[in-house]
Amino acid sequence: MKNSHSQLWIRRSFLILLDILTINFASFGALVIRFDFHISNIDSLYTEMVLRHAGLHTALTILIFILFHLYSSLWEYASINEMINIVFACTGSIVAECLTAYLWQNRFPRSYWPLSLLLLLFGVGGSRFLYRFLRSLSHRNMEQGISGKRIMVIGAGEAGNTIIREIRSSRYLEGKVVCVVDDSPAKQGSFIQGIKVAGTRYDIAGLVEKYRVTDIILAIPSISAMERKKIIHLCKETGCTIKTLPGMYQLINEEVTVSRLRNVEIDDLLGRDVIRLDTQRIIQYVSGKVIMVTGGGGSIGSELCRQIVKHHPKQLLIIDIYENNAYEIQQELLRGYPDLDLVVLIASVRNTKRMNQIFQEYKPQIVFHAAAHKHVPLMEDSPNEAIKNNVLGTLKMVKASDRYGVERFVQISTDKAVNPTSVMGASKRICEMIIQTYNNRSKTEFVAVRFGNVLGSNGSVIPLFKKQIAKGGPVTVTHPDIIRYFMTIPEAVSLVLEAGALAKGGEIFVLDMGEPVKIDDLARNLIRLSGYVPDRDIQIIYTGLRPGEKLYEELLMDEEGLQDTENQMIHIGKPIDFDEEVFLEQLEELGKAATDETKDVRILLKKIVPTYHQPE
Repeated sequence: MKNSHSQLWIRRSFLILLDILTINFASFGALVIRFDFHISNIDSLYTEMVLRHAGLHTALTILIFILFHLYSSLWEYASINEMINIVFACTGSIVAECLTAYLWQNRFPRSYWPLSLLLLLFGVGGSRFLYRFLRSLSHRNMEQGISGKRIMVIGAGEAGNTIIREIRSSRYLEGKVVCVVDDSPAKQGSFIQGIKVAGTRYDIAGLVEKYRVTDIILAIPSISAMERKKIIHLCKETGCTIKTLPGMYQLINEEVTVSRLRNVEIDDLLGRDVIRLDTQRIIQYVSGKVIMVTGGGGSIGSELCRQIVKHHPKQLLIIDIYENNAYEIQQELLRGYPDLDLVVLIASVRNTKRMNQIFQEYKPQIVFHAAAHKHVPLMEDSPNEAIKNNVLGTLKMVKASDRYGVERFVQISTDKAVNPTSVMGASKRICEMIIQTYNNRSKTEFVAVRFGNVLGSNGSVIPLFKKQIAKGGPVTVTHPDIIRYFMTIPEAVSLVLEAGALAKGGEIFVLDMGEPVKIDDLARNLIRLSGYVPDRDIQIIYTGLRPGEKLYEELLMDEEGLQDTENQMIHIGKPIDFDEEVFLEQLEELGKAATDETKDVRILLKKIVPTYHQPE
C-alpha cells in the first residue's frame, strides 16, 4: 500500500514538473512564433513581461489544472472526457493570464494569446496521451507474442466496444481480440478500435478457423432468449469457450466489464424468455404479512425467501429439518437485510405437536410449503418415507393452517404428479388432492403450483453433469430419448409467488414451460460449452431408466383442461372431481400403513391415485 502511494506521488510530481516547463515554454514559444522564429526580433519589453508574469501565471495554472483533475485522472485509460478537461483547464489558464496582464496594464500582441493556448494544449495534452499511446504500443507488441486466447466478440455495439476496450487495456490479458461479428450490413468491413467486423453470425465457423479463435464473447445484452439460443448453437459447434454478458441492465448501469462476463449456462440454450412478475400484485399480498416457508433451506425454499424479503414482509419464518441449509440462508438474509424480522426454526413438518406450537406462537398468514422428499429413485427404495414426509407432512401443515386461520397456503407440486410412475410422483398427486379437499372445507385458500425440473437445484441433472465433466467423464444419461421440461430456480419461485397472488382457492397452477428438452442434448451441449467434444473428449454412457422414472413428463392429466390467467405463462388446470369422504378414509389408511412400515404401500397408492402405474 505504501509503495503504491509512493508511486502515485512520484507520477503526480513528475506531471507537475512537466507542466511547469510546458506552461513557460508555451509563453515564450508564442513570442517566438509571433516574431517569425527570430528571437532577436522579440521586443525586450515582451520578454520582461513574460518573466514578470511567470511565477504567478505558473501557480494559477497549476491550481486550475488541479481543479480540473489533471493530476488525479488515470491517463492509461484517458478518453474524450479527459481531453475536454484539458481544453477547459488550458483555456482557463490563458484567461487568467490575460486578466493578470490587463490588471498590470501589460499589452501583448493579439496573436500571442491564441498561440500560447495552442502550445499549452499541445504540450499538456500531448504529454498525457503520449503515455497512453506508448502503453498501447507496448501492449500490442506484447499481444504479438502471446499464444494464448484469441477472442471473437459477437456484437459491434456499445457493449462490444466496451468489452474490446477493457480487454485491450487489461494488464492481465492472456490473449487478444482478433475479430468482431455483427449481423448489421452497415457494419460489415468496418473497424471497431482497430478490430475488423469480419462477418455475420453465419460466418462464425469460418472465422473461427481463419483467425484461430479459441474464445467467443457474446456481447449483445439486449438480445432475446430465442436469438441467444440460435447464436450459441452456432458457436458451440466450433468447440470454443463461450462467455456472455448477463443482461441489459448491466450495460445501462455501466457495469459491462470483463469481470461481468460469465460462462454460457445451460439455461441459455432453452430458448425461452424469463417470466415477468406482476410485482405490484405480489407486494400487496406479501407486504406487512407474517410469511412461513417450509423447506426454506432447499433450492426452491431458499429462493422463495430471497424474493419474499424484497417485498417487505412483517416477519419471515423459515422451517427446515436440515440445520446446515437453514443456517446458510439465515446468514445470507441477515447480511443483505439486517433489519429483517427473521425467525429460523429447526423442525419437521411430520411433528404434529411441534407444528401446532409454531403456528400458535407465530400465527403465520401465508404459508409456502416447499418441504418434501423429491428424489425419485431414493423414494422408490423408501416408499414409506415418501408417504410420511410428503403426504402426512403436507396433511399436518394443511390442518394446522386451517386450525390457526392462515389466509393462504401454497403447495409446491411437480409435473411428476401427472400420471405418476413413481412413489414420489404419486405422493405429490395426493398432496394436490389434499389441497383441493381442504380448500372446500376451510376459510384458508389452498392452492398448488405444478412445474417441471428446476435447473441447478439440489439433485438436478445439471450439477451432476458438471461434476462428471470436471472429472473427465463419462457423463451418464439414463436414456437417449428421455425428455424433460425445464425452468430456472428464479422462474419457479416467480411462478409460486404470482400464483399465490392470483389464488382464489383450489387451483392447480401450471407454467407454460415451452418445448421439452432432450436430456441427451443437454449433456452434449454442456460438454461442448465446457470446451470438449462429446464422445471424443468426454464419453456419454446410457445407463437405462431408473426405478420410477419415465421417458416423458406431462404437465396435465387427460381429464384436466387449461384456463388462462392474466399472466400468459401461467395457466390453471381444471380440478378433477373425486369422492372427498372416500379419499379422507383412504388417506387415513395410507398414513397408518406407512407408519407401520407396510411393504405393500404401493397397492394403497394405486387405490387413491388411479393414474399411478409402475413402469415395466
